[in-house]
Amino acid sequence: MTNINQERLVEHFISLVKIDSESGNEKAVAQLLTEQLGQLGFEVTQLSVPGTISNGFNIYGKLQGSLEGSIVFSSHMDTVTPGNGIEPIIVDGIISAKGDTILGGDDKSGIAAVMEAVRSIQESGEAHKTIEVAFTVYEERGMHGSKNFDMSKIESDQAIVLDSGGPIGTIITTAPGQQSLKITIEGKPAHAGLEPEAGINALTVAADAISQMQLSRIDDETTANIGVVQGGQATNIVMPELRIEAEARSLNDDKLAKQVEHMVSTFEAAAQKHGAGIEIASTRSYNAYHIADDDAHVVAIKAAFEAIGIEGVTKPTGGGSDANIFNEKGLKTVNLSTGMTKVHTTDEFIAVADMVKITEFISSYLTR
Repeated sequence: MTNINQERLVEHFISLVKIDSESGNEKAVAQLLTEQLGQLGFEVTQLSVPGTISNGFNIYGKLQGSLEGSIVFSSHMDTVTPGNGIEPIIVDGIISAKGDTILGGDDKSGIAAVMEAVRSIQESGEAHKTIEVAFTVYEERGMHGSKNFDMSKIESDQAIVLDSGGPIGTIITTAPGQQSLKITIEGKPAHAGLEPEAGINALTVAADAISQMQLSRIDDETTANIGVVQGGQATNIVMPELRIEAEARSLNDDKLAKQVEHMVSTFEAAAQKHGAGIEIASTRSYNAYHIADDDAHVVAIKAAFEAIGIEGVTKPTGGGSDANIFNEKGLKTVNLSTGMTKVHTTDEFIAVADMVKITEFISSYLTR
């Protein structure tokens, strides 16, 4: 069994989270990782992405192995905000951020784990499978890094994304699809004191629609949310225009289509009733995926967990990740927990013990 160097793992992780890399600003971390992967013997390719999404680039790396089989390990390099000037601290084996920022374990814990697994395997001289890495930009704001990833580089038939929470051993085999809605309601301005009846209040239209809409948790597979509302100019003007951003998600494509149709038709009916104009842009953010428990990819992952004394447990999630995009592109992908906790909040933390365990898993998987 390969010995993981815990101190080196933690040091590398801490050095990564100290590099500012909010979505779109991944250049510095991408350049460092390109260099570090090269030092480990990877053939590294910097894959360009549209400048509109990042000043950085996606990273593809390959390290040829002598054992049969190959696997892609993928993590994203960007963080959510507030993610600048992160000061990591370690107290009683728990890493968190000292100031008012996130920690960035989402998803630099995945990157650190993969690289420490490789370092420790190389030190032990053990034979390993061929390793490919796909480190992406701009995952947090719509998975645009993976959407723009040059898949022609990838040789493996399966991938493991390391970008989930929960106990170590959590294997996300089912994830939802998401539809994004942008709604603009065109009312009619009028003086609110002199002749309000001459206007059409866009908010009244929206309120009418939303009061009749099924939102929040629809069923055990489906959710819907209205997250952004913008409009209005002054209290003495009947609100002429309102912009709304909403989403629906479901593990089931038919249920997702049904929920989106319900939201769209409810908005349209309210606009018609009040004589308002309406525009709705409906776009698919990502598709759902489901991989069976008895799939060879899942079975092999469970066996690698079992070899280090951890039970691999398959679960669904309500969130999307690069795994959705890679599955859609034909690369069979599951998402594993690195032990990241309370992500996207300033209370985010990760246990050193969990980082060691997921690194041991990677090593176990690669050397079996």
